[in-house]
Amino acid sequence: MYQVIARKYRPQVFQDVVNQEHVKTTLENAIALGRIAHGYIFSGQRGTGKTTVARILARCLNCINGPTATPCGECASCREITAGGAVDVIEIDAASNRGINEMRELRENVRYQPARDRYKVFIIDEAHQITSEAFNALLKTIEEPPPWAVFVLCTTEAHKIPATIASRCQHFSFRSVDFEDLTARMAWICEQEGIAADAEALAVLAQAGEGSVRDSLSALDQAIACCGARLTAGEVRALLGAFALESLEKVTQSLASGDSRTMLEIVDGLERNGHNLQHFSRELARYFRNLLVARIAGAAGSARLIAASAAQREKLAEIAAGFSEEDLTRYLQLTLELFRDMQFSLQPRFHLEIGLVRLVQAGKLLPIEEALAGLGEAPARGPGPATPTRPPAPSVPSAPRPTPFELDRARKAAGPAGAPGEGPGRAIPPQPGTVPGGRETPDQVPPASGAAQSASEGPADWRASLHAALMELGLPFTADAVENSRVTEASGELQFTTSKAYKLALREEDLRAALRHIGGAAAARPLRIRIVIGEAGEPAAPLAANSGGDDVSARALANPEVQRFREVFGGEVRKVRNLKES
Repeated sequence: MYQVIARKYRPQVFQDVVNQEHVKTTLENAIALGRIAHGYIFSGQRGTGKTTVARILARCLNCINGPTATPCGECASCREITAGGAVDVIEIDAASNRGINEMRELRENVRYQPARDRYKVFIIDEAHQITSEAFNALLKTIEEPPPWAVFVLCTTEAHKIPATIASRCQHFSFRSVDFEDLTARMAWICEQEGIAADAEALAVLAQAGEGSVRDSLSALDQAIACCGARLTAGEVRALLGAFALESLEKVTQSLASGDSRTMLEIVDGLERNGHNLQHFSRELARYFRNLLVARIAGAAGSARLIAASAAQREKLAEIAAGFSEEDLTRYLQLTLELFRDMQFSLQPRFHLEIGLVRLVQAGKLLPIEEALAGLGEAPARGPGPATPTRPPAPSVPSAPRPTPFELDRARKAAGPAGAPGEGPGRAIPPQPGTVPGGRETPDQVPPASGAAQSASEGPADWRASLHAALMELGLPFTADAVENSRVTEASGELQFTTSKAYKLALREEDLRAALRHIGGAAAARPLRIRIVIGEAGEPAAPLAANSGGDDVSARALANPEVQRFREVFGGEVRKVRNLKES
């Protein structure tokens, strides 16, 4: 009767096990030193050799020459364990024997000495499926078994093993098998079976196994049954439903050219040829992952990172060179999201089409830094309303240059845009004068009619003026309270409507000092100050680009990149915080 390759070439000694060097070395040394534990947990993904190593351990312990790390394979014990008929090696499938009654029966069986061999070995497969009650029934036995009992618990989900059991056993974690070792093992088996298989076909089979030896050998058995004594990559891909690198490369070619139409044609071709669209989305995500790794590590450095043949790695590195790391990262993220959505989609074709079109659109996006850096100089303004001119006023050589705070305060006092005498595109003609506070300004200061108002008028925006003055006086807490209040003037009274949280910070002496600092009309007439509890109702005023009272805000808003960003995207900057001080 035919025996499948996975069973026919099952390792019988530690040396035949592919990879898992950390497990083999530890067990060999433990046997040689006579330090054999009474309980082991073998965990790892499927097909990595957990049950196989458990059987080899049983042979090592019960061989007539043992305990030895190299069982003879000729004695009755070795032969029976290999055939699965040894009386003293009990294999239990916990998927179907998971209850408390089965564990009680096992516990009773442990009490009796081996019928012939040196040890009674209990191999419990899929141990994570044992119920909590059954584990509790087994707990004392695993903790203090008789000297002839050895337990080996094999599982793919070690986190489901109770901590009380795991703490009484030695835990070995089996790793997925390296791509190169897996292809080498399959090449040796093909040689033993007289099968001619090219390296590309073996690479496809190894990729199908995803690090599992058993899965890869099952795929090899299927390929031999389909293709006969000669395996080619194309036939193996057609059998397994895999996608060639050339078919996936069409996606990257469409991305490079920004062609959405080709993306739709790719999906149509998949649909017409009966391919699984969900499987394609998974392979596409793996493809972009490999491209990203090849872009970062190169063809030589990605030998252990990409499960592909050397020729495929070279091709991936060549394709990846046409994209940046940022682009490939974005594509990988989008394809992962696409694969996740495809799992639950009732219209997989529509999802795949929109997902591939999104990839094309994402490739046309630029990082914000690159967009700003590529702007260059601001474009010249087109023709607009003529700016009124007037003869320049005589300059004052001895006058100091105005501070940003003075210019900002004068601009705010001039009133909002659209006031009488102003309009879109109309500039305020320069005029010499003084800002409130008595300092002289050169001719760049707005007209005195807006900067220094008459005694019957106050600043157009009390909150902004007081906030700037308080910041210049070094009173940030009061300034913050003013910024979060509604300030109104009526009948000689300046009313601050604020919340309870800011009332204590609105100290009247600080506000008086700010009024004196503003000067002009604000200082010429006495104003009563009234503070009431209520809703501020108005959002904080946007920070001006020249608010020199706050050094942090001034430096941030004076930054050329920030100014360029505001020119391109608009918006308002309402608050600037120094993260080093927060």
